[in-house]
Amino acid sequence: MGKPAETPPPRQPTAAELDHAAAVLQLLSDRTRLGIIAILLPGDELSVGEIAQRLERPVPAVSQHLAKLKSGRLVLSRREGTSIKYRLCGEHVSLLVENLLQHTEHELFAEPPHHRFAEAGETEQARSAPAAARA
Repeated sequence: MGKPAETPPPRQPTAAELDHAAAVLQLLSDRTRLGIIAILLPGDELSVGEIAQRLERPVPAVSQHLAKLKSGRLVLSRREGTSIKYRLCGEHVSLLVENLLQHTEHELFAEPPHHRFAEAGETEQARSAPAAARA
């Protein structure tokens, strides 16, 4: 049948939806947890040790933050031999954090880095690397 002629008005979220969204934002309000998500943005699967090394944080601290992100269903894990690999739960988490980091770039830079990378024609993965380093 095709698309409707007009865009429907935005739907008002329910109280439960707003509560859940606020809980997700609370999980992301921690610098280490936001950094973990930013590191996983390119679609990588990394172990706790790899994430801790990139964040320059102790493994036990990163492990605790990953547990919170996992319980909030923002990251998934899978066992690979004796190691556990973590990845983002889905594209909505990726888009949420990418948009947040890009918004931050607009606030902090006269010319946001993601605009410079886009103009240079670099890939999405190349653009994600600096975001991970900033977090």
